[in-house]
Amino acid sequence: MQYHQLSDATAHQLLVNKLVLDDVRRLIAVALDEDLKNGHDVTTNSTVPVSQRSIGVFATRANGCIAGLDVAVSVLEMVCGSENIVATKHVDDGARVKPGDKLLSVDGPTRGLLTAERTALNLLCQLSGVATATSEWVDALVNTGAQVRDTRKTTPGMRALEKYAVRCGGGINHRMSLSDAALVKDNHIAAAGGVAEAFALVQAYAPNIAIEIEVDTLDQLQIALAAGADLVLLDNMAPAMLKEAVAIAAKHRIATGNDVVLEASGGLTLES
Repeated sequence: MQYHQLSDATAHQLLVNKLVLDDVRRLIAVALDEDLKNGHDVTTNSTVPVSQRSIGVFATRANGCIAGLDVAVSVLEMVCGSENIVATKHVDDGARVKPGDKLLSVDGPTRGLLTAERTALNLLCQLSGVATATSEWVDALVNTGAQVRDTRKTTPGMRALEKYAVRCGGGINHRMSLSDAALVKDNHIAAAGGVAEAFALVQAYAPNIAIEIEVDTLDQLQIALAAGADLVLLDNMAPAMLKEAVAIAAKHRIATGNDVVLEASGGLTLES
């Protein structure tokens, strides 16, 4: 189907959020096409007069952190036409909200609002869910000096948006793609013949990028530190082992002056 263009204001806000305009439009178009396979909304078109207008309100049902309001507005503009709606945001992305809080009001053609409603809500809920989960971890780590970083385990086609949601929740983006930096994982280590061997091969292939090594034992950690890793990912280590790993890295820093960044992943809960 053919959809309307975004308003200059909405397009600008997406760019401010460091989102690629064409990527957002393409994702929304795919989502809308799933609902509009034959080009129209049978129920809405048969029950709602063409000339009817309504005001729709997006409100929360739970505590959380919001992300994706401009994406929701984009959906509405693409269906209704930006010249036909007036959207008013009551909060900004990143806001902490409670049940009943108004997020967004939209005055527009009833047909378009009802047709676009589910797609707008799906994206807003998905992104706000990511932001909320991130914010819970960020809150748990206040005053610790630790950061919450994301992964590449994103919904296919939604990586840029979900990583934006992580930022809304107070988290930090890790790699956006496989070409941004090197993360040497267990399969790479096995293929290369060991931690040191894998590090040397990556360093020779791409000498100007940061190299992170994933380890799951303290012995591997020692080897990674000695090899010169910029970052070390401690994978599936229990809290007691993580403490030992931090102590080992601290001793390495004192001995060499190299302050290696440690990351922990797998098996972690807010309670642990």
